[in-house]
Amino acid sequence: MSTQRQLKLGAFMRPVSIHTGAWRYPGAWPDANFNLQHLKQLACKLEEGRFDAFFMADHLAVLNMPLEALKRSHTVTSFEPLTLLSVLSQVTEHLGLVATASTTFEEPFNLARRFASLDHLSEGRAGWNIVTTANPDAALNFGLEQHFDHGQRYARAREFYDVVTGLWDSWADDAFIRNVETGEFFDPQRLHTLNHQGEYFSVKGPLHIARPVQGWPVIVQAGSSEPGRQLAAETAEVIFAAPSTLEEGQSFYADVKGRMKGLGRDPEHLKILPAAFVVVGDTLEQARAIRARLDSLVHEQSAIASLSIALGTDASRFDPDGYLPPTPETNDSKTARERVIALADREQLTVRQLAQRLGGYAGLAFVGTPQSIADEMQQWLEEGGSDGFNIMFPWLPGGLEDFVDKVVPELQRRGIYRREYEGKTLRENLGLPRPQNRFFAG
Repeated sequence: MSTQRQLKLGAFMRPVSIHTGAWRYPGAWPDANFNLQHLKQLACKLEEGRFDAFFMADHLAVLNMPLEALKRSHTVTSFEPLTLLSVLSQVTEHLGLVATASTTFEEPFNLARRFASLDHLSEGRAGWNIVTTANPDAALNFGLEQHFDHGQRYARAREFYDVVTGLWDSWADDAFIRNVETGEFFDPQRLHTLNHQGEYFSVKGPLHIARPVQGWPVIVQAGSSEPGRQLAAETAEVIFAAPSTLEEGQSFYADVKGRMKGLGRDPEHLKILPAAFVVVGDTLEQARAIRARLDSLVHEQSAIASLSIALGTDASRFDPDGYLPPTPETNDSKTARERVIALADREQLTVRQLAQRLGGYAGLAFVGTPQSIADEMQQWLEEGGSDGFNIMFPWLPGGLEDFVDKVVPELQRRGIYRREYEGKTLRENLGLPRPQNRFFAG
């Protein structure tokens, strides 16, 4: 086995492509986001490509944009993540299954139960992406007139994590003795009742499902703000980050892994996987033409709406041919807003140009041949920018098939990507330890 560092790869699959024009691309499956048979095929293709995980983002409200823009979105209908991943667990054997679930609008007991169930159904392949939910319309779907403020959302998330992981530790691994002779199904000495009383939650427990196969499903986090970085350093095992350049990636990587050391955590027990939009061509010119065709399929109304969401303000009132004016902070995602402002400043984009970029995808992109894409990924891996990537495909199924059939063999040839899975569980494949039960030794 190669002693080189190995890339870890997730696949961003909800929506199946982040690009607004993906469903319109020639040869694309327009309904791929909501077609079970298509999603099964895509999951199996990812497993053929030895991907670590199928990652589902989630929304708790229809995107807050004008109807004329919304009608162009392929994300308005999508499966509930844990329901879909439970189905996909039965058609795959090694692929990790990561679902987003909000600490702002979920309850710890129900969430702990659902993820423990997925981990058992998949024989140890579940992951929980912890989010705090930035969409203000989501609050209106849960009986609230306005969102919790940014700091409060993260404080709640930290306590939520403690409760969920405590519930997963309700049972010792050997609690269920199932002694048919004595009639004892479990050992009461191997059961712990949580009795949590905190600032945000009161949860008695115990969880009425056996401890997950992995001990805990893999803990994933995506925030890049100051509270998000701290939460990740304290709790995360995978981060789906969003740097746009290698320098930004190196800074983020060093910061979060440095915080882990200060907290007494092993930095190797966290995998940082930046989101990367990948367009594969047989030549650089062909790859650029694919990207240009995709971007041309983004309608102006959709582009302006995407910019409005990112900034947390109505961008339609700006001069489209002028530069981005100063915009005030909002209670929405601070990291997304800062990233967009930095992009506009760095590339001196007009509002129209910025909106068009966001309507497609404005983050880190590898557009080129299998060899050039592998070169860039290898550079990030070897120069401290990442431990791998969360891949965003330009269109489905062709963009995914091109990556698996063309880029994966090149990465394998270089010895920086697996040819076979290391184990059965997501933790084994990511090289993460199984957490000890906090209440029971051994």
